[in-house]
Amino acid sequence: MTLNKPPRIAFQGALGAYSHEACLQARPDGIPVPCTTFDGVLRAVRAGRADLAMLPVENTTYGRVADIHRLLPQSGMHIIEEAFVRVRIALMARPGVALDRIKHVRAHLVLLPQARSFLEAHGITSEPAADSAGAAQELAAGGPDHEGVLASAVAADIHGLNVLADGIEDLDHNTTRFLLMAPDLDLSRRGDHMMTTFVFEVRNIPAALYKAMGGFATNGVNMTKLESYMVGGSFTATQFYADIEGHPDDPAVKRALEELGYFTNMLDILGVYPSHPGRWQTAG
Repeated sequence: MTLNKPPRIAFQGALGAYSHEACLQARPDGIPVPCTTFDGVLRAVRAGRADLAMLPVENTTYGRVADIHRLLPQSGMHIIEEAFVRVRIALMARPGVALDRIKHVRAHLVLLPQARSFLEAHGITSEPAADSAGAAQELAAGGPDHEGVLASAVAADIHGLNVLADGIEDLDHNTTRFLLMAPDLDLSRRGDHMMTTFVFEVRNIPAALYKAMGGFATNGVNMTKLESYMVGGSFTATQFYADIEGHPDDPAVKRALEELGYFTNMLDILGVYPSHPGRWQTAG
């Protein structure tokens, strides 16, 4: 009998990044494949160096992740799962260094403001780094004793640093939503509650978007996300990214998508996947 091999999952950042934490949550036996950029994550799958891609799409504190909605329709890949990672920020330092010796920290630009209260209370200055887990890796390789890093506790464990304080984020609901993507579209019903994600471009007619959305309202389909973005450098060519609750085979969803088709030039399903329990925990 042939055993299935653990999947190789590409993600942006160094080992210990929050994206790596999302990989561990989704596939505990998976093999992490760190990449420098989001484009690099997608290229790794297309080139066969990874089987799956893990990409962040939005965060409860700072909103959507830049460039992701532009990349997804062009990626040639499809969403098979979603993951919600609670962003817990840990202050870490080299072994043997106490908290009162830390005068300066490095972390990703987005992470620093989320721990402002703790840093100000301890008189710690900060500077941005390209990647928090990467900063942890650099510190472990020989950084100064007065310097620390803000990152996931997973990064401290991987790179041999000591956690001096954990859970120092200002907001206790800070959560990032990730999408696990694969080359093939899976339309099977793999859970009691399903999500469908798609992109579309409305026709150039008056009130096209209003009419396109009407089918979801009249059929009682809940749309949880609608984002617009320009394509081709044109102010008139606008595409929309949408998440809805339900499966394309559900009668109400099927009717809503059919009605949407009347008012669009393009409609492309990016993924059909189970709704993660973290979606309801975040909402509540």
